Amino acid sequence: MEGKFNRSDAGQNQSSLSLSYEAAIDAISSTITRRKRVDSTNVANEFLIMFEYLKILELEDSLSKLKVIHVAGTKGKGSTCAFSESILRACGFRTGLFTSPHLIDLCERYRIDGLEISQEKFLANFWWCWDRLKDNCTKDVPMPNYFRLLTLVAFKIFTSEKVDVVILEVGLGGKYDATNAVKSPIVCGISSLGFDHMEILGNTLSQIAGEKAGIFKPGVPAITVPQPEEAMKVLQDTASHLSIPLQLASPLDATTLRGLKLSLAGDHQYINAGLAVALCRTWLSSTGHSDLLESVDDDRYIPKPFIKGLVTTNFPGRSQVIPDPYTRSYQQHSEGEAGNGDAGELCFYLDGAHSPESMEECAKWFSQAIKKEKQSISEAREVFNETENGYSSLLPDLEQQFHSKENFSNNSKQILIFNCMAERDPRLLLPRLFHTCALHGVHFNGAFFVPNQLSFNQVGSSLTPAATGSPNVNLSWQLTLQRTWENIIRGGKGKLSQHKGSHF
Repeated sequence: MEGKFNRSDAGQNQSSLSLSYEAAIDAISSTITRRKRVDSTNVANEFLIMFEYLKILELEDSLSKLKVIHVAGTKGKGSTCAFSESILRACGFRTGLFTSPHLIDLCERYRIDGLEISQEKFLANFWWCWDRLKDNCTKDVPMPNYFRLLTLVAFKIFTSEKVDVVILEVGLGGKYDATNAVKSPIVCGISSLGFDHMEILGNTLSQIAGEKAGIFKPGVPAITVPQPEEAMKVLQDTASHLSIPLQLASPLDATTLRGLKLSLAGDHQYINAGLAVALCRTWLSSTGHSDLLESVDDDRYIPKPFIKGLVTTNFPGRSQVIPDPYTRSYQQHSEGEAGNGDAGELCFYLDGAHSPESMEECAKWFSQAIKKEKQSISEAREVFNETENGYSSLLPDLEQQFHSKENFSNNSKQILIFNCMAERDPRLLLPRLFHTCALHGVHFNGAFFVPNQLSFNQVGSSLTPAATGSPNVNLSWQLTLQRTWENIIRGGKGKLSQHKGSHF
């Protein structure tokens, strides 16, 4: 669907805004194509079309002036980007962050100064791009596909907003990813590598690492984390060929946080945080802001703004704990009127793990999180209220972090809600989750395997949500997931057999 958006019409009502947003979503959805691995020459030629789009949108010059941190990887690249954005914002810079995918709303992909952009701002920039592309694309330069279009909108947003720094997360791969249209980033980062998207990137770690290293540029420093030997060799060879340094970022030492904790939970996040710190150090020194690094003869020392950024980073859907406010309200009501606390609390633990290694880390985090007792805010006060350390101003930013930790009674039940795309192999994913949880003494009382269908209806939207239990929903994939789970349960021994059945 095509559409026009009048950016001067600031007074449009909620209904017209919703209609324009729905039209934009329809337009974007029309560009979705199924990606597959093809001849590298064809892929290269397709990638070069990105530069034609930039010409059409007259973004070449303004894009070249953006001071970009570019991050690729299999696991942790989104978290690394979120940490980096939060650190540099805490240092006083106006930040732009582009990540993928979104959980509910497209606007989640775009943040300015840590805040998701408004629908109005998204629409103004989207229709600006869409209308020019529709008017100028040809048979030889067809309309961009889904991710390229969203990336072009990101470039437009960040150049219009005149941000000081842009943190770009690669969508898929690196070498031919739409974000790689940035020719001269300030620094590039590669997070942990593993097997994912093999149908597109290749079946070996060497092939996958080669695609990720495609974001390296001559004259641009590159940083990575400890990698499997096969992958590290490819990264080192690529950097050597380009005559650029490849720095190895160590996992963040927890003691550098002065008794605080990363706002993104899980031991694996210290790897991502270490990479983010190294990227931000390099960005600051390369852009003439070395004074913010506070010279100290201790590699483990990080400046106060870095700490603030690391302990206040917000990245929904990654090791996220969400207590259900409705069950809590019901419990409080029951306790108040009947002196009865039997209602219990419902709490969701969310993570987007989608590789075998990530599933294992997710299971470790979940197992530790449900066992951990509530962390008292007094622990933070004990650290921050010491006047000599100068950290007391951070307390308000940390209240929400500490209050999100919940206690659970001994009779709480764990229910798995799971889905993955059909391109992924549940026989590689679910066993890692099952066995890692079991090894930590955590057993699921049930499992729900849900379809991709979105039943959430956005506030203000005139769309009617699809009826639940629609006969048009194909549940064959969910049945496959269920069978995989049940086979794992049947194959379990001893304590593993404590896991219960599944539903869909």
